This record gives sequence, structure tokens and C-alpha cells, in this order.
Amino acid sequence: MAINMPGVGPDAEAVRTGDAATPDPAKTGAAGKRISPFRLYARRFARNKGALIGLVLFVLLVLFAVFGRFLTHWDYTEADFAALTVSPGTGGHLLGTNTAGNDVYAQLVHGLGRSMIIAVVVSLLTTAIAGLFGTTAAYFGGKVEQVMLGVVHFLLVLPSFLIIALVGTHYRGDWKVLVVVLTIFGWMLTARVIWSLATSLREREYVMAARFMGVSPMRTIVRHLVPNIGSLLIVTFTLGVASTVQSETALSFIGFGVKQPDISLGAMLADGQGTLSTAPWLFYLPAALVVLLTVAMALIGDGLRDALDPTSQSGGRA
Repeated sequence: MAINMPGVGPDAEAVRTGDAATPDPAKTGAAGKRISPFRLYARRFARNKGALIGLVLFVLLVLFAVFGRFLTHWDYTEADFAALTVSPGTGGHLLGTNTAGNDVYAQLVHGLGRSMIIAVVVSLLTTAIAGLFGTTAAYFGGKVEQVMLGVVHFLLVLPSFLIIALVGTHYRGDWKVLVVVLTIFGWMLTARVIWSLATSLREREYVMAARFMGVSPMRTIVRHLVPNIGSLLIVTFTLGVASTVQSETALSFIGFGVKQPDISLGAMLADGQGTLSTAPWLFYLPAALVVLLTVAMALIGDGLRDALDPTSQSGGRA
């Protein structure tokens, strides 16, 4: 958020150079009316066919995770002992059952919802922590910056996978603990990227003006530095969802993530990998959802990056 000062800024410069009456064609409509930034970004995003495909896929997956349970009378924890490992469409089970008699469709609905909750919460927390940490280090500079970057570098060299595995084994697959651990070890690289970008913003006029006006450091960081890297944070959050899905799936697959009686896509993959030759649907169905969710978030992230980047030509002209 920039601070408007009399005689300072792009408007004043335009008046001095005689270009005030020349509108920016990228920010005006056909009738010459100024377009809001949100509408401008939305138009650029809508011109990206891949991004639209990703958005449609993501919406369909969300609808399946939220409302899919209403299409079956089976609960994901309920076992049908009269139909163990039946194929899809057999015994009243749309997508078959697993070796314990659980309905695969009901487990897919719950597993997708659990994986999406973990991914969204972890990505949101890591993006928020990285944004505040990186901008704070850049704003203060000096010894404060050195200490904060030292913390980042120290956490980067820690064997995070080993720590996550030990914690996951101790707490027996509690998904809330998994969220905390993934968050603790998931923000450092993003924080360093944000710090490098924010160092070029701390000398801008609006930041210097806020300092001279006596605005508190935290208020300056939250209201001036963070909003000016908002596009990076949005793209980071979107792509972070895809990477967290992969991390949670990998941890659950090797036994350090979500465990029974709860279920996630990674846990379903772990259960189904031993029956590839006898019951392949137990592996390929959750694998298909993981692939679709990852591809959808990657396409959305690419579309947002192109839409929010003023130098990108992928979004076309507004």
C-alpha cells in the first residue's frame, strides 16, 4: 500500500511531463474506463486455457470431497464383511471394497477431503510465516536481518524428513500433528525468496515516508511491504497446496502420515500397493485423485503467476 504525498508519485510525474491525459491501455476498457486490478487479473487468468482447466478440475474435486458422501450410504469406517475385496460395481459398492471390507468410494471421499484440508492449512500457514519472516528481516536489516537469516539457514540444514518421521511415529499418524510438523519445516525457502525481494522494497518512498511519519515497524510491514509482494504470496500458496499434497502422500505411503482409523489418499496408496496384481483399483483410484489434484493446483498456480505478472504475455491483453 503506497502513501500518497502531494507532488510525489506517478500521477505528479505524469502532470509534470504532460502525460496525465494518456491512459494506460492495459488498465482501461474499450470505453476508456479504468479497470479495477481484480477485474484485470481475472481477465488475464480467464484467457489462460490451462488455468481454466485446472480451476474446473479443482472445483470438481472440492465438490466431490464435500458432497460425495451423500451419494452413498456407506461410511468410510464401516466394514462389509460379506464383501471383502470386491471389484467396482459388485455387492452394492460403486468402486468396490478393500481387504477389510471398507467401501472404496466412501474412503476416497473422506481421504480426498483430509488430504485437501492438510494441504490448504499447511500451505496457508507456511505462506503467512514466510511472508512475515522474510519482510521483517528485510525491513530491519543489519544484525536483526543476519540473525533471522541464520535461523532460516539453520533450519534448512536440519534433517527435516527424519524429524517428521520420528514425530509421526510417536503420535501414530495424528493429522493435526502432521500439519504442525510440515508447517515448521516448510516455510524457510519461501522466506528467503521473499526476503530477497523485500530488500528492494524497503528503500521505496512509501516505506521511507511511513518511517518518517512514526508508523510502527510491524504496521509498516503488514500494510506496506506484505501487500506489495501479494502476487508472489498468492502463487506460493497455490503451488504450496500441490507440494504439500505430495509430501503428505509420501509420508502416509511410507507409514509416517495419516493412519487408521483416519484415512487420506496417501494412506490409501499405502494400503493398495500390496494388492496391485489382485485388486489394482485400490491403488489406481487414489493415485488418480492425487494426480488430478496436483495437476489442477499446478495449472492454477501457473495461471495466477501469468495473470499477476505485468511483464508476462501469457495472459494476453486485458
